[in-house]
Amino acid sequence: MPFKSHRYSLGARLFLSAAFCCILILVVAGLSLTAFYRRSAERGFDERLSVYIKQLVADLAAPPETERQTIGDLGEPRFDLPLTGWYWQITRLDGDRPNVRSSRSLVGGQLPKLLDQGLAPNSRGLRESYVSGPDDRMLRVLEREIDVGEDGRFTVAVAAPADEIEGDIQDFRLALTMTFVLLGLILVASTLVQVRFGLRPLVRLRAAVGAVRTGENPRIVGDYPPDLAPLAGELNQLIDTNQEILERARTQVGNLAHALKTPLSVMMNDAEAGVGEAHLAQTVRTQAAVMRDQVQYYLDRARAAALSGALGGVTEVAPSLEALLRTFMKISQERAIQGSHSVPARLRFRGEKQDFEEMLGNLLDNAFKWADAKVEVSLEAGTGSPGKSMALLIDDDGSGLPEEAMAEVIKRGRRLDETTPGSGLGLSIVVDLAKLYGGDLTLYRSPLGGLRARLALPAV
Repeated sequence: MPFKSHRYSLGARLFLSAAFCCILILVVAGLSLTAFYRRSAERGFDERLSVYIKQLVADLAAPPETERQTIGDLGEPRFDLPLTGWYWQITRLDGDRPNVRSSRSLVGGQLPKLLDQGLAPNSRGLRESYVSGPDDRMLRVLEREIDVGEDGRFTVAVAAPADEIEGDIQDFRLALTMTFVLLGLILVASTLVQVRFGLRPLVRLRAAVGAVRTGENPRIVGDYPPDLAPLAGELNQLIDTNQEILERARTQVGNLAHALKTPLSVMMNDAEAGVGEAHLAQTVRTQAAVMRDQVQYYLDRARAAALSGALGGVTEVAPSLEALLRTFMKISQERAIQGSHSVPARLRFRGEKQDFEEMLGNLLDNAFKWADAKVEVSLEAGTGSPGKSMALLIDDDGSGLPEEAMAEVIKRGRRLDETTPGSGLGLSIVVDLAKLYGGDLTLYRSPLGGLRARLALPAV
């Protein structure tokens, strides 16, 4: 099944995600800085207004004759010009009716009292808010409540146009926006450069893989960063494995063709020689059996070669071993041969279950054929660790083999006793399968007196 191409490439995904994060961070930073500057501008503006409030409070606390001469003289002409937005107002709270004094700029109007709006004073005793002024302009108002003893209780309020604060904030926002837009463009451009530079080794790796596919190079070549070098190595191992499997397949086909030549030649020679029908039929049966064994042998090797590279194959050793022992004890029931094992339950083979049972089955079949009374299977000490190898020992108490015959018997088609049924391919199949998994088969003299087969395989 072909892979579906994603809408966006890896480089585009990295670039878009990085650009989005940069823009998001700049927007959040801009909003935060604008809010901080607004608060800072309000504090600075309030400090100016609080100075006027303090001066008005000082005028109220002055003697009456002095008050009439100086109250409201704040040194700011805008308090005297009509509807400038700069206003002050003093309201007495403890009289029969409110007594209000205000700046000339109010031209008879009044500022709303923040005291009546239920606003709580801040830490300096000032109430602060935005209100709509006499000419519907938005004003920033500060108000303070004072008690001058026998002279009464008053609220002193000073107001100024809020658009002065907004003007400063707009100037700051414009400068900040221009700065952040320029910074964002620089960050996006640098992100594009980083993504292109960072993904360049992947582009080179893709080109190297393409060169292998087109036959320009047999392997992936080139220097790659530490995080890509293992991937390049794994790909080279995959290429080597594929080449090895291909070479094995070619070898198997050639061997099979060579193995079938001799039986076919025998049948053709007998047919051309005009031998009797009975003799020809016997020749065909004999050679056909040889051909069948050869075909089965090479089919098994081809299947094992294909499955040996399969990923994730794991086989529990003990259950397969117990099932095989029960089967061979039933087959050898007339000879009363007993089979046992001491393999731990945790032991696992890194490979296909069918291959493992074929190897172990051939070895047990050979052991039960030649055993006198018992067959034992054990795990060689110091083996069986996960990620390493295990060595299974199959011992029988039969007559065994001479030392010079042990290497000869594992060759393909070699049988030392023609009276025992078999094709002579069992041990050679075990050798071939074990090699495909990086293991081996070795024959020794058994402590039980017969033959010991040592099968080394990878463990999990």
